Amino acid sequence: MKVLVVEDDERTAGFIARGLAETGHTVDVARSGNEGVQMGMAGAYDVLVMDRMLPGLNGLDAMALLRSEGVAAPVLVLTALGSVEDRVAGLEGGADDYLVKPFAFSELLARLNALVRRPPLSGLSETIALADLVIDTRRRRVIRAGKRIELTPQEYKLLEFLARRIGETVTRTMLLESLWGFHFDPRTNIVDAHVSRLRSKVDRGFDVELIRTLRGVGYVLDEPE
Repeated sequence: MKVLVVEDDERTAGFIARGLAETGHTVDVARSGNEGVQMGMAGAYDVLVMDRMLPGLNGLDAMALLRSEGVAAPVLVLTALGSVEDRVAGLEGGADDYLVKPFAFSELLARLNALVRRPPLSGLSETIALADLVIDTRRRRVIRAGKRIELTPQEYKLLEFLARRIGETVTRTMLLESLWGFHFDPRTNIVDAHVSRLRSKVDRGFDVELIRTLRGVGYVLDEPE
């Protein structure tokens, strides 16, 4: 795989780059958030490793900018900030996985391999349509009744997760594991809060509500009969 490592600590970047090269992968290194954005937009990488605390743009801002420019490669955030709140902020900011320093290279490599094994967007439909809702998965753009809907990176990921499963019940546990990386209950209302905000943008002001809550079960994106 082709990996972009965005890390300003020379020793950490060198350790990751050497390890990946030794296991047969191609690695480029960026030393700042701004450089990471420039290289990420130009390099067609399979996966990115992104530090959070970077010179110039921080890691979360760099991820947001890459996503806004249509870069869909998965991002592993690598950082010393390891509290639950920090993990939530990173995952809400668009990260696909989150690894705390200090780390074992074997775990880093396993996590990168897992991210790359996920089905690429190119292998899925680039457009999902339901009623008057249209989702362009390549550009991460959402249109409803001809109106552009602006979503945060995590709101978009939540909507696409539901849209890939139109008519299917999606449980809170499924969302916690798939979108936030929690394999335990963090005892927060993070899922409910995000669904509520997403519904306010996608459904409020339109004739038909597409996102429904199945009380005690989960959520479903569907067109009412």
